[in-house]
Amino acid sequence: MKQTHLFTKTRREAPKDEVAKNAQLLIRAGYINKEMAGVYSYLPLGLRVLNKIVGIIREEMNGIGGQEVSLTALQDKATWEKTNRWNDEVVDNWFKTELKNGTELGLGFTHEEPLTQLMKDHIRSFRDLPVAAYQFQTKFRNEARAKSGIMRGREFLMKDLYSFNLDETTHADFYEKAKQAYIRIFDRVGLGAQTYVTFASGGSFSKYSHEFQTLTDAGEDLIYIHEGKKIAVNKEVLNDEVLADLGIKREELVEKKAVEVGNIFSLGTRFSDALGLVYSNTEGKPVPVVMGSYGIGPGRLMGTIVETYGDDKGLVWPVAVAPFAVHLVALFDKEGKVKPIADGLYEKLTKQGVEVLYDDRDATAGEKFGDSDLIGIPVRYTISAKTIAEDSVEKKDRLTGKVEMVKIADVM
Repeated sequence: MKQTHLFTKTRREAPKDEVAKNAQLLIRAGYINKEMAGVYSYLPLGLRVLNKIVGIIREEMNGIGGQEVSLTALQDKATWEKTNRWNDEVVDNWFKTELKNGTELGLGFTHEEPLTQLMKDHIRSFRDLPVAAYQFQTKFRNEARAKSGIMRGREFLMKDLYSFNLDETTHADFYEKAKQAYIRIFDRVGLGAQTYVTFASGGSFSKYSHEFQTLTDAGEDLIYIHEGKKIAVNKEVLNDEVLADLGIKREELVEKKAVEVGNIFSLGTRFSDALGLVYSNTEGKPVPVVMGSYGIGPGRLMGTIVETYGDDKGLVWPVAVAPFAVHLVALFDKEGKVKPIADGLYEKLTKQGVEVLYDDRDATAGEKFGDSDLIGIPVRYTISAKTIAEDSVEKKDRLTGKVEMVKIADVM
């Protein structure tokens, strides 16, 4: 993409009412637009990053047997009443609305109920199991506060996967596969070193659930990490019993602030019992399906990457999720020697499949470098009259700041 074709513009300042680092930098760099508190639109650069994150998650979910679906946002009141989760005293963050005929509807904040209801048409025998279905879908949560940018929104994209198994043993096998897939996801997006499998409350159906917590000062959770085992315990469940279960001592743990970037839960038969999802076993007897739930918010993950890597100059993207691999910055000269060489290099790179953002604007070197640092693409190639005199470009690594001269012939 040429920057003269990119309609978004960078900004010196973020909106005054935006306090989150991730939103400030993403708005200033032209990745997102704030529509209202907790509601953000993704612009071309931001959508490219979001789609990279989605692509990595999709690969890992497919790799453990997930089948992708897309369920509706509008929710039937009757389905949710069967689990008592239509009740505002049980779930306090519904967005509810009505059809013109007075029928009450909700906007989905999660999808255990509707997918369980759907599976009644497809799971009847032990031969139909296991099943793992997932989606990337917009969720709506009527949060009382929304102050963490795209890390906590009222409208946001969620990857939610639901597993359906014969029994607790086969469920546990899939649960472990999902846990390992999540670990690979955080490694691939550049957060593996900062993210800990964190033991949390398991609710009514298992002793523990597992959160994936990334260390950041912007986090709202307190976790206690054990570096040796690369695990952590959420403050809410830290007690002697948990320490004994994990074989660790309190003095071995360090308290840190973190943000939850993913979670996995065993659901038992709560939803299958309530909604009547059963299968016939080998003896022809009806047995309730054992379920699990596995969530990641791609937008929250994107915001966490910004909080982790962003610096005083702007965004810094890990290679795997960057909107472009290379930022080609041309400093045009009055003699017109730079433009044809820069144009030619851009064409060669794009023909080779390299994702390039080409700054072909009529702007000063200071403006171009400032915008390049703000946009945060991993590698910047600067081509100018000075560099072409040496048949070279200046290569700068955005993360490390390392600068070196590279021959134009070697750029490919």
